[in-house]
Amino acid sequence: MCGIVGLFLKTGRHEHELGHLTSLMLEQMRERGPDSAGFAIYGDDREEETRLTVLAESIDIDWDAVCGRLSGALDGLVSYRTVLDHAIIETTATGSEARRWLIDHVPEVTVLGFGHAIELYKAVGDPRLVAERYDLAGRSGTHAIAHTRMATESAVTTAGSHPFSTGEDTCLVHNGSLSNHNLLREVLESKGVSFQTENDTEVAAGYVAWRLTEGDTLVEALERGIDDLDGFYTLCVGTRDGFAVLRDPIACKPAVMAETDDWVAMASEYRSIAQLPGVEHATVWEPEPARVFAWSRS
Repeated sequence: MCGIVGLFLKTGRHEHELGHLTSLMLEQMRERGPDSAGFAIYGDDREEETRLTVLAESIDIDWDAVCGRLSGALDGLVSYRTVLDHAIIETTATGSEARRWLIDHVPEVTVLGFGHAIELYKAVGDPRLVAERYDLAGRSGTHAIAHTRMATESAVTTAGSHPFSTGEDTCLVHNGSLSNHNLLREVLESKGVSFQTENDTEVAAGYVAWRLTEGDTLVEALERGIDDLDGFYTLCVGTRDGFAVLRDPIACKPAVMAETDDWVAMASEYRSIAQLPGVEHATVWEPEPARVFAWSRS
């Protein structure tokens, strides 16, 4: 089934409790995806630095050595901090180049995402424990998306967990299945997009990131996706200052949205949104199929 949630703060009123509110929403999706979970959170935006979230699952990594090599290869200052099996690497080098270097030279790790504002965390296990392990509730920011997974067609692995990100500050969670992801993967690889898993959601994330680099707005990228992404899906997408939701033309995967003066939220079920402050004053609706719903703070 899987469960997805997203929360975009339109004002600064709740920024200090973004993580707490997102964790409350995610808690309600545990039954839809008890196998693994993940979240992406946007905050602490830094124009001069790029952050890369890197996962080193079940292995020991000498991060001093890795970051020293990365700094020398890209001629950019590099620092890092670890959060259990995740490392947050900060560099003055170009984020896409740093991601590519890590994929090519440290293949035993997974680059979960990069950008000026985004951090991503994911793991196998109960979604509540994953949120607690990586201190989701203690984080502040402007917007977040999260996912709980039920692995109905593949093994329970972190590699299959969402969110997925291949482009700068661009992240995506997905409830559903794409039927043309293998063909689309080949097309995107020919355009220079690189993937690290076999998951169809990573292909959807790569597609959106590629369209954005081609000059599309987030809305335009997703409108193109209605024709190019074949399958059934609900997508929730985050960018550096944007947030969007799209359901396929059939819209067989559940989704509900709500909006107040302070926030807009989406979830697979309303019980997630019911945890939010001021929800009694919210406008609530089921997003129409094949229509992009998008917000931005810029």
